[in-house]
Amino acid sequence: MKNNKNIIDAIINIVKNPIVELKEYSISHNRANSMGEALEEYVKDIFSGTLFETDKNKRMEIISEVFSYLGNTNNPPDSILRDGDAIEVKKIENKSSSLALNSSYPKAKLYSNSSMITDACRNCEEWKEKDIIYAIGTCEKNKLTSLIFVYGEDYAAENKIYENVKNKIKFGIETINGLEFSETNEIGRVNRVDPLGITYFRIRGMLGIENPIKVFDYIYERDNTKQFNFMALINDDKYNSFFNREELENLEKENKYLEIRNVKIKNPNNPAQLRSAKLITFKI
Repeated sequence: MKNNKNIIDAIINIVKNPIVELKEYSISHNRANSMGEALEEYVKDIFSGTLFETDKNKRMEIISEVFSYLGNTNNPPDSILRDGDAIEVKKIENKSSSLALNSSYPKAKLYSNSSMITDACRNCEEWKEKDIIYAIGTCEKNKLTSLIFVYGEDYAAENKIYENVKNKIKFGIETINGLEFSETNEIGRVNRVDPLGITYFRIRGMLGIENPIKVFDYIYERDNTKQFNFMALINDDKYNSFFNREELENLEKENKYLEIRNVKIKNPNNPAQLRSAKLITFKI
């Protein structure tokens, strides 16, 4: 639907109204105090077009129209665009830092039957599968120095790759003799660790994934002489599905700091295969 917001709208808002002083922006607009919360609110604003909306009630109404779901840090995703993509926001403090995913493995897609999502997310609209955008912001000394948008399907392998590894580890642990295991959604739980039998041991998987800066270093390099670097990577099939891509292409002609390039990227499930994609960069 043409009125629904998408990643192109967000990129246009970033280019037209770049914000580096994220902490200052957040406090002045009564958004949030911590940098993590400030980044999450900023992402909501660039997708909703509410960067400079000072009326709290009006901003809340607009965001409610744009998003069908707003989540929390404990369950993915952070948000879902109405009839659109899911968004997962990650804050890092160094441009080369990897992303901590904790017990949630990387997602090429988001599925409504996932055990990781809440019922509120599952029932926010009629859906079975969503593309997911990883929005990764580097926050250094209260400033947003870089922002990256990358789709899960261009960044992460399919779910069963990670599930197979987890199941192999889980099976291997449970074959250890002399330990009492119990059912758990985690990798394992050992009961009766001590002589009294009152202590248990939880085995959890803590996952991480390399920064897109490193993953896509064969097509993109951050310009360290600039205050702010933005990069978005969108495969051609997805890019061509956006009704408003021409608006972004026209903006490129007007703004010398915005560039859209045709690139080839590796298929996360088979790096021998290359996909056509758009690399969109902006720096100031």
